[in-house]
Amino acid sequence: MRITEAAGACRLSAHTIRFYEKSGMLPLISRGADGHRRFTPRDIEWLTLLYWLRETGMPLRQMQHFTTLAKRGEAGVMARRQILLDHAELLKEKKLILEKCEDVLALKIASYAPSGRTAPE
Repeated sequence: MRITEAAGACRLSAHTIRFYEKSGMLPLISRGADGHRRFTPRDIEWLTLLYWLRETGMPLRQMQHFTTLAKRGEAGVMARRQILLDHAELLKEKKLILEKCEDVLALKIASYAPSGRTAPE
């Protein structure tokens, strides 16, 4: 599939895909006779992973390190696993903070309820 189709499939813009490619974060993307990129289902899987890593707040530098390790194949598996474990732990911490924020906001919203009415939960 071409870059516009790939972008739709993995939720990244064509611009971001090109940036990730120039940054060395993608495997070698094949090109057709017309010179246009041709993305395989495996490429889409990788792009989708990059989308979610970024969406969850992983810093670009860490994503680049992760992709460098991926290019090493089996030699980089344990290090990649650790990166993902560390990131998952960070997400758990952020989730707890967001839940606390939600509680605080719910209390504040309730305090603005018109008298005699209760705020929605």
